[in-house]
Amino acid sequence: MNLTPPRRYWLTGASNGIGAALAEEILKSGAHLAVSARSLAPLKVLSLRYPGKVLVVAGDLTNSQTVREIGERIARDWGSLDTVILNAGTCEYVDGKQFDASIIEHVVRTNLLASSFCIEAALPLLRAGTAPHLVGLASSVTYLPLPRAETYRGSKAGMRYLFESLRIDLAPEGIEVTMVNPGFVQTTLNGKNDLPMPLSWKAGKAAQHIFHEIRSRPLEIALPGMLMSTLWPLPKMLDRTKLAIGKRMVRSSPPIMDQL
Repeated sequence: MNLTPPRRYWLTGASNGIGAALAEEILKSGAHLAVSARSLAPLKVLSLRYPGKVLVVAGDLTNSQTVREIGERIARDWGSLDTVILNAGTCEYVDGKQFDASIIEHVVRTNLLASSFCIEAALPLLRAGTAPHLVGLASSVTYLPLPRAETYRGSKAGMRYLFESLRIDLAPEGIEVTMVNPGFVQTTLNGKNDLPMPLSWKAGKAAQHIFHEIRSRPLEIALPGMLMSTLWPLPKMLDRTKLAIGKRMVRSSPPIMDQL
């Protein structure tokens, strides 16, 4: 008879895309899951499909007070967390001809600051958990400058540095940190992308791969593998070479996308 209590996860951005597919993978494993997103309806549907296993903690994660209240709710109901997966984020493209700093402010707040608010709320709960694990979704876009990606790449590069430094600082406490760097995944967010998306994966396949890999707690998960093997050498290229590659990818009429 297995008396081991179910592992407790907190997943952000759980209403669609990779997040929704990840939620399914986690719950199918028998774990309990706290889910966050701005959209409440999909989270309620999930809780009805997995009665007694889902804690719905919806809200705007760019609001630090909201995130504190979410942390307090999890603490009251569960007392601790074992794994936190910070998946929520947004993508908006900058038009260099009409540069708008408010776009950068919005994306950095959504991707980087919201993750920081969640980390602040999650760390006390992880310290009380079993074999604690912090997971953050960055992006393969950090490997190479892309056209109009100033704001998205900047926020994800900041997130990468944040998690890599946290990995060092949290190691003495036994809290392990993993970065996930997806390539092109077929989601609603990427569906409006006017850039080519070679070797793209469906969200379900990406979620299965991520959930399988995080169990072994690697420092980094990069997917799809073939695309990552192509991108990996790019940061070592000369700046002029990077510029030439980026110029060939330029498109017009940058789309605006936002979901959390």
